[in-house]
Amino acid sequence: MSIGVASRARLAALAAALCLALLAGCGNSDSGDGGKVTRVDVVTGAAGSGFDPAEIYRKLSPGVVTVTSLFGSGNGADAGQGSGFVVDGKGYVVTNAHVVTSGSGSNIKKASEVYVQFPDGNQVRGEITGFDPNADVGVVKVDPSGLDLVPLKLGRLAAVHVGDAVAAIGSPFGEQGSLSVGVVSAKDRTIEALTQFSISDAIQTDAAINRGNSGGPLLDANGRVIGINSQIRSSGGGSVGVGFAIPVDTVRRSVSEIRAHGEVRYAYIGITSQPLYPQLADRLGVPVDEGAVVAAVVQGGPADKAGIKGGDREIRFQSTLVKLGGDVVTKVNGQKVTRQQDFSELISRFKPGQVVELEVYRGQDKRTVKVKLGDRPTTVQAP
Repeated sequence: MSIGVASRARLAALAAALCLALLAGCGNSDSGDGGKVTRVDVVTGAAGSGFDPAEIYRKLSPGVVTVTSLFGSGNGADAGQGSGFVVDGKGYVVTNAHVVTSGSGSNIKKASEVYVQFPDGNQVRGEITGFDPNADVGVVKVDPSGLDLVPLKLGRLAAVHVGDAVAAIGSPFGEQGSLSVGVVSAKDRTIEALTQFSISDAIQTDAAINRGNSGGPLLDANGRVIGINSQIRSSGGGSVGVGFAIPVDTVRRSVSEIRAHGEVRYAYIGITSQPLYPQLADRLGVPVDEGAVVAAVVQGGPADKAGIKGGDREIRFQSTLVKLGGDVVTKVNGQKVTRQQDFSELISRFKPGQVVELEVYRGQDKRTVKVKLGDRPTTVQAP
C-alpha cells in the first residue's frame, strides 16, 4: 500500500495530526549566499565504531524539515503534510512530489502554497521549484536569510547493501523530528510513481515508516542520504516493517534536472516487456537466457516505427501469463539486459530524441535495430 497524499484536512486541524501518505529527500552540501550554513561532514567514527543513530540524529536532524502544502485558497483550503530535507545553503529542500502536489498522471496539480518548518521553530514560505512525478521527487526553495541551514549530503546506491544499518528521520503523524532505525531489507524493488509508470531500484527497509514520513531522508551509517522515504506496504495502513525509499541515484538526477530546467524529461520507447530467464528461454526457443521479452508495442510509438514486434498470443507458463511471438531484446547500446539491470532502467538513462541500438532476437535470428526515443507520456498508452 502506498502512503499517498490522500489525507487532506482543513488548515485549522493541521497542528493535530495531519500527515501525507507517501515519503522524500536529497542533497549535496554547498555554501550559498545569505543565511548561515553549517557544513555537515559524515558522522565521525560511525563507519569504524559501528552504527550510532544518536550521533546521526544529533548532527543531521536540524536539516530535516516538515513540509506543509495548501491546496485551494481561504478558509476552505485543504492541506497536507510531509517531510523533507535541506540540500544546500541556498535554501533548496527536497521532498516527495506527492507532498507538494495532488492527483496523478495527467491530473497532477501543484500546491497553491507551501510552508517549511525547521526544527528550531522557524517556519517560512517556500516556492515549488519543480517536481518529477515519474520519480516522486519535488524541490522547494526557501529564502535562506536568517536561517541556520544544515545541508544533508547524498550517498551512492552502489555503496548500499542488504543488511546495512539505516536511520529514517521525519514527521510521522505530525510528530516532527522523529527517528526510527532498521536495516536495508532489499534492493532493486519496483514501486509505483505518480504516473502509470514505475520507479525501479527502490530500497526496502524495516525502519518504521508512517504517514508523514513522506519526503524524509533514509540515512546510512555515515549519515549520508541513500533514499527518500516514500511508500509502505501494509494491510491496515500502519507500518509493518515493509517500507520503500526512492534510491539516491534517482533522487540526484531528478533534483539536478529540476534545478536546471524546472522539470525532468524521460526517454520513451513504447514497449511492454517481461524478463527472460532460462526456463522461459527454452519454452520460447531463443538461444539466450537473459533479456526482455517484448509482450506488446505501442502503435505508432518509437519501437513500432523501428519494426520491433510484440507477442501475438498468450499462454500460462509456470505461474505467470506470457506473450509468445514477440522479439527478445538482449542489449541496449551494448549494455546487457538482465534481471538486475532491466530494460526500462536502461532506457531511462537516455534522453528523448537520442538513438539507441538494440540487440534483438526473433526466434534464433539476431539483428541490430536502431530506435529514436520519444518523450515519456504522463499515462501508459495502450498497445
